[in-house]
Amino acid sequence: MSNANHAAERDAPFQLRGNSFTMMVLKVFNPASPSFFSQLGGKVRQAPNFFRHAPVVLDFDDLPEAMADLDVGAFVTAVREHHLRPIGFVGGPRAVQDAASALGLVPMPTGRAAPIGNARPNVPLNSALIAPPAPPEPVYRPALVVSDPVRSGQQVYAEKCDLIVTASVSHGAEILADGNIHVYGALRGRALAGISGEASARIFCQSLEAEVVSIAGLYRVSEDFDTSWTKKPVQVRLKDGFLHVDPL
Repeated sequence: MSNANHAAERDAPFQLRGNSFTMMVLKVFNPASPSFFSQLGGKVRQAPNFFRHAPVVLDFDDLPEAMADLDVGAFVTAVREHHLRPIGFVGGPRAVQDAASALGLVPMPTGRAAPIGNARPNVPLNSALIAPPAPPEPVYRPALVVSDPVRSGQQVYAEKCDLIVTASVSHGAEILADGNIHVYGALRGRALAGISGEASARIFCQSLEAEVVSIAGLYRVSEDFDTSWTKKPVQVRLKDGFLHVDPL
């Protein structure tokens, strides 16, 4: 790129670039259920600081074809009244998708998007004769170690590695990791492990007092905890699509 192009790019009033975000997904099984919104409202009230005004993707993938006449506009309005912000949707009957698009919701890909730079080229017709490239060597990344207490309002993110906190995590603090999370003190804030989708990630702590724990996007709030786990050393893991809490 020439110097003139560099200067033009530097002085541009905006820049378009790729990024990735962890997004909450609301899987919609039966929107006609009389308890749908009462349960949704209860979930939001359990952890208002976590859920309130959170952007969500509506997942209609499991919505039966018999519910293709769903009033998507009324449904989205009701979700917003519970302080969630629908911004996109996934799957569903064609009529539901069309209605969601008409409301300005964005159709989201069902799989994890690959970086543009890693886009797969067109496959040649004689690809069967071409040996697949060797997988890249795994890159070892040491865990991020935090020795000081994580205080309310602080956020710590361990990118592409585990997070180890040798002190306590306060209420209102948030710790995140693409890998596992270890807390060798009281875990009182929010802990989100495997946030890039790693389902084998786990959370280990010496004293479970958390507001929210999450692995690979599945959440459990404190009101859902068995009282026998409170202030006990536990591990949190994902198994068969559900979060399990086991004593250490």
